[in-house]
Amino acid sequence: MRYLFLLAVSCGVMCAQPLQSLPYTPVLDLASMDRTANPCEDFYKYACGGWIKNNPIPADQARWDVYGKMTDENQRYLWGLLLNAAKPGAQRSPMQQKIGDHFGACMDESAIEKAGAAPLKPLLDAIDAARTTKELAAIVGRLHLELRHANPLFGFGSGQDYEDANRVIANADAGGLGLPDRDYYLKTDKKSVETRAKYVAHVREMLELTGVKPAVAAAQAKKIMTLETALAKASLSAVDKRDPYKLFHRMTGAQLAALAPSFDWKAYFQTVGLGDVTEVNVSEPEFFKQLEIELKTRKLAEWKSYLRWHASRAKAQLLPEKFLAANYRFYSEYLRGTKAMKPRWKRCVQAVDQELGEALGEVFVEKTFSPDVKARAVAMTREIEKAMEAEIGKLDWMSAETKIRALEKLHGMVNKIGYPERWRDYSSLEIKAGDYFGNATRATLFESKRQLGKIGKPVDRGEWGMTPPTVNAYYNPQMNDINFPAGVLQPPLFDAKLDDAPNYGNTGATIGHELTHGFDDEGRQFDAKGNLKDWWTKADAEQFTKRASCVSDQYSTYTVVDNIKINGKLTLGEDVADLGGTLLAYLAWKSATRGQPLGPVDGFTPDQRYFIGMAQWACGSERPEIRRMNAINNPHSPLEYRINGVVANLPQFSEAFACKQGQPMSPPNICRVW
Repeated sequence: MRYLFLLAVSCGVMCAQPLQSLPYTPVLDLASMDRTANPCEDFYKYACGGWIKNNPIPADQARWDVYGKMTDENQRYLWGLLLNAAKPGAQRSPMQQKIGDHFGACMDESAIEKAGAAPLKPLLDAIDAARTTKELAAIVGRLHLELRHANPLFGFGSGQDYEDANRVIANADAGGLGLPDRDYYLKTDKKSVETRAKYVAHVREMLELTGVKPAVAAAQAKKIMTLETALAKASLSAVDKRDPYKLFHRMTGAQLAALAPSFDWKAYFQTVGLGDVTEVNVSEPEFFKQLEIELKTRKLAEWKSYLRWHASRAKAQLLPEKFLAANYRFYSEYLRGTKAMKPRWKRCVQAVDQELGEALGEVFVEKTFSPDVKARAVAMTREIEKAMEAEIGKLDWMSAETKIRALEKLHGMVNKIGYPERWRDYSSLEIKAGDYFGNATRATLFESKRQLGKIGKPVDRGEWGMTPPTVNAYYNPQMNDINFPAGVLQPPLFDAKLDDAPNYGNTGATIGHELTHGFDDEGRQFDAKGNLKDWWTKADAEQFTKRASCVSDQYSTYTVVDNIKINGKLTLGEDVADLGGTLLAYLAWKSATRGQPLGPVDGFTPDQRYFIGMAQWACGSERPEIRRMNAINNPHSPLEYRINGVVANLPQFSEAFACKQGQPMSPPNICRVW
């Protein structure tokens, strides 16, 4: 009855309808503002107070912001496309058949309930069949191929070689945890202790759902926590993982095997289809040394229960409601603070986007993304790159030698706008009507084998890491490319109907943000080709660190929730990118509109419109639970600081709003890196 109640009270979320077209909101929305606020005291409230008041967090969301609302609208539009593709008897292309049948099978709750936990049984039987610890290797290999978002024992895949970014090698990573970060196992504050207790209870519940007797499940859950804690202690922190040199340890397959000889690596590699592995990057050697200790000291029964837990956790979304509900209660309701499960249609749209993303994205692009929008985004990107080139030339703290290397990197950066030049081929992936568990498993196998199949081959520099409908963007330091999917290049983030000022402030600052990632504390360590290579003089590196420390120190003073402060070292890359991106976009906008007659619009000067547009991408609210989680493992600062923390460092903002020095948005000392 509990979930029936949640469905009843949250009909605004659950009773949404598919969209036939995407809604329009201008990139500068006057209704989103709170003009009673003083922009020099709290610019975020001034620009976003109205949006926050008019957009309460939906029950199924941990946070709700402009990006989240756009994502929801894109999903509702995709929902309509998928409903049409799923219609029986419709004339469909092979790709429409795949996305339609996958969506239709996901939506068939009665068939999923009827099947019960039977689809999971072969995997659990394989785990139970192990007679020795050595036999676990082949089972772990199968789990790594079949499970999405789970890496029992450790992670394994492919990646660009840190020293030669043109080739792909194997990667062995730390993994094996069911909580979001290693710090959840190690922190001793009251909330962390409570979280671990809740986690053990959740593990016990999931084991019971797979058929383990209650008393046995309770004992197994405690041992799983002990095992995962040992793995967590041997794992690097989120801050340490920002240093690529701490993650680069290229070894032979024999050297990896020597770290954990009790694990049958030959059987594992054969299971995942690799045969002999001659070269592998081992991101955390100390982790694998600890794994060896655990393999030698723990009983086979402990490993079986551990693998049983991770298999059921990873497959919960494909199983009946009782598995879904248990998974939701811990991972979403408790850890993230949501008040209701996402409606079925939304979870099924997300599943198709994850597993057949470029097939779905091709349809999305055809219907929503015009060549004119792409051309305008490309032109804006080039203007911002020109601004970065000019700023590098003016830097008084960087030597001529390092500037040459910086410009080489900038000029080598590739801009990917909208969608891939070549669409992914899913023809070998079998999708059957009415077989959701099977479809999802085969899709995960398809992607696992596709990734592992890259090992030993040249890098495909045309590949994307996000699907076209995604409302986000990213920079990849080893590819040295910035990627803007079609889903993020639409109102209210990118608006062809409005003038350049808010567009440069919003999407322009985001383009600048991604470009600046190539020169943040992590990205700056890779060269123009994406190789991990120190191209800085010692003096220049020291100057960068000094300026970056100013940003880190500034953000470390901001409160996340309760008495928890931002970890400025964790968020440094994003904070530097926010600051640099906003400045670069401002300079690019000024250059692009030089000589144009720009006057006030709606009572705001062009500069004010730039900064309001820049702030309104971040309008939103977050539940306390997700803020607490993000403080541990999210490299992004909370929304309000991504705006106020930036403008406080920009004299152009103070001038635009006539702020007096000493006001919060115009402090006496400011930070600047780029």
